[in-house]
Amino acid sequence: MAYRVLVTDKLPEEGLSLLKNEPGLEVVVDLKIAGDVVALRAALAEADGIVIRSGTQLTAAILKDQPRLKVIVRAGAGVDNIDAPTATRQGIVVMNTPGGNTISTAEHTMALLLARSRNVAPACESLKAGRWDRSKYTGTQLEGKTLGVVGLGRVGLAVAKRAQGFDMKVVGFDPFLSSEKALALGIESILKLDDLWGLCDYLTIHTPLSAETRNFVGAAELAKMKPGVRLINCARGGLIDEAALIEALDRGHVAGAAVDVFEPEPPPVGLPLIAHPKVLVTPHLAASTEEAQLNVAIEASRLMIDYFATGRVRFAVNMPSLEKAELDEIRLYLDLARRLGMLHAQMARGTAKKATLRYRGEVAGKNTRLITASFAAGWMESALDEPVNLVNAEILLKERGIAIVEETSSDPGDFGTLIQAEVTTDEKTYLAAGTLFGKEFVRLVKIGPYRLDAHLDGKLLIFTHLDRPGLIGFIGTTFGRHGVNIAQMNVGREKPGGHAIGVVNIDGMPSQAALDEVKANPDILSLSLIDLPVAGAVPPWLGG
Repeated sequence: MAYRVLVTDKLPEEGLSLLKNEPGLEVVVDLKIAGDVVALRAALAEADGIVIRSGTQLTAAILKDQPRLKVIVRAGAGVDNIDAPTATRQGIVVMNTPGGNTISTAEHTMALLLARSRNVAPACESLKAGRWDRSKYTGTQLEGKTLGVVGLGRVGLAVAKRAQGFDMKVVGFDPFLSSEKALALGIESILKLDDLWGLCDYLTIHTPLSAETRNFVGAAELAKMKPGVRLINCARGGLIDEAALIEALDRGHVAGAAVDVFEPEPPPVGLPLIAHPKVLVTPHLAASTEEAQLNVAIEASRLMIDYFATGRVRFAVNMPSLEKAELDEIRLYLDLARRLGMLHAQMARGTAKKATLRYRGEVAGKNTRLITASFAAGWMESALDEPVNLVNAEILLKERGIAIVEETSSDPGDFGTLIQAEVTTDEKTYLAAGTLFGKEFVRLVKIGPYRLDAHLDGKLLIFTHLDRPGLIGFIGTTFGRHGVNIAQMNVGREKPGGHAIGVVNIDGMPSQAALDEVKANPDILSLSLIDLPVAGAVPPWLGG
């Protein structure tokens, strides 16, 4: 029986030929139905697989109740146009081609950096208009200048390599690239992002867009930068506060900017950032090269062929490469490990160097490699600009020079099962441990030297403090006055009157005023606000 593969976006012929020449595949190319929900649903009902680019939107409404569809391959890195949770619930594998656009994006970043430095666009417009304004467009050379790179993944490292070819000094920030690995690549690793801003003559951003990174380059960050700095953004729209950037450009603190990405796309007509004379803009062209289009088309075709020929799954963004029965058996352990990873990501300070997972009791007899991968995925998922799951988590850590170690013991100790995660950064070591409660609940039972029993879900306020009478009452009273409801509160201590830790599960996000009031108490030593998934919620790659 031939598998039917639908192609709804334009692909280079080299990629299509691979599919068409593969025995056992029937390829249907229809470039007219991408925008027709009814027609696309009908075509998918008769398809086993589909290859798309950005032009086809595979929403929940389109993917729901598609029993024949088995696999979606995105020819490109971004999967924002695919409803991955719905695909997972339908049992549909989603794969992408994360590396095909790397070189093109890095080259476009350098093109914008050079064009902005040498005033290429305005000088071109001036000359075409009949003017000869040589002195007006005097530029700046790159040699000897410092380029700051925020996000040292595939694209960030490719940009750094090219900038070094121009004899630029490269400094970078990425909590998941070790200082040793960065040094080997000729990059000075900056341990704190706040320390990076003032070093840069140029700044380029290569991070994902998330709640944490939205507008993370704002007025305060721009004020810390050198006068005359230039900014480049070929990553995601929304990373730079546009109003703050325009204000800094107007007063001359920022010499110029180059922007390839916007939010939304296409941007609204008359957007002030686009109209600004010191801003060079392009319509999301970073991956728009013949080579990139060809690379992702060929890779997408090979992914599809491998899937139907051998069942092989690579670059999956929504499910692990393991049998369903095994996944069901260890799902709760995977959920616990992921939550410990997310906890560490929000608690740790400094650049990560190593993680050690210790498994004790019943969990030691499970597939701990997958559980470790789940921890790694939770640890990194909010920091990277590419999907992280059980398939690629450990590889991504290894590429960044971060070691991850497993230790197991069948001795149950105080718990039937215990997962202890210890993360070492350049500043200190953080420890957290969790266990299972019944068949559906996970618990946080240790932070550092302190034992406790806290729910590992929702919003948590974790604070170290001096063990003084009235402090817990102060926390409750303060939050109550600010309208924050406390769901659970747990305290662990080493000895009466010494240092202790508190974990408060709260129903809503406290205001900054509430947090400031708590921090102002002299008995509070440190404070961390942690945002975890609600109880029972799991990501698409765990079947959520």
